[in-house]
Amino acid sequence: MTKTEHEKLLAGEEYNYRDPGIRQMLSRARKLLPQVNDLNDLEQRNKAIYELFNHVGKNLVINGKIRVLYGNHLTFGDDDFINDNVRFQDSNLITLGDRVIVAPDVKFYCGEHAIDAQQRWGSYENGKKYLISFTEPISVGNDVWIGGNATIIGGVHIGNNVIVAAGAVVNRDVPDNTIVGGVPAKKIKSLTPLK
Repeated sequence: MTKTEHEKLLAGEEYNYRDPGIRQMLSRARKLLPQVNDLNDLEQRNKAIYELFNHVGKNLVINGKIRVLYGNHLTFGDDDFINDNVRFQDSNLITLGDRVIVAPDVKFYCGEHAIDAQQRWGSYENGKKYLISFTEPISVGNDVWIGGNATIIGGVHIGNNVIVAAGAVVNRDVPDNTIVGGVPAKKIKSLTPLK
């Protein structure tokens, strides 16, 4: 059975980002996001939030404007706090657990391209080039604080009870009960496990 371009995207395979189904999802997000970012009517804003995202837990706070590609690839847990200017490049699934704090200017990047420059571009039959993209999901556990201007790369799982220091670039999994920081992020110290 042939996979749809969206199924290829979620499987981390090469996909055609010009596919009409994918373009429709992107268009839907562009329509709903201004309602999330700019509406003062809380009832209409909440309706747009529940329509845009895959799942919204209890007591989600979006404190300022955010950016998303698809929206429907995003899952929020209970009591999550998303600050201003957070970017969710959700070309794959991004899942946040409960009580996740995301500081301003944090970026979640699910998309990636080949290291070999010759493999970054494909050609249509008419000779026109297209960018080859691959995606990987991002998951964040419970009780996580991601500091300002941190970047989380696709394929990463951040465990429970974790602090990601401001400005860190997280390109590998982070175990539970850990503080990480730096570029690339490395363990700074252990945290006492939560009870």
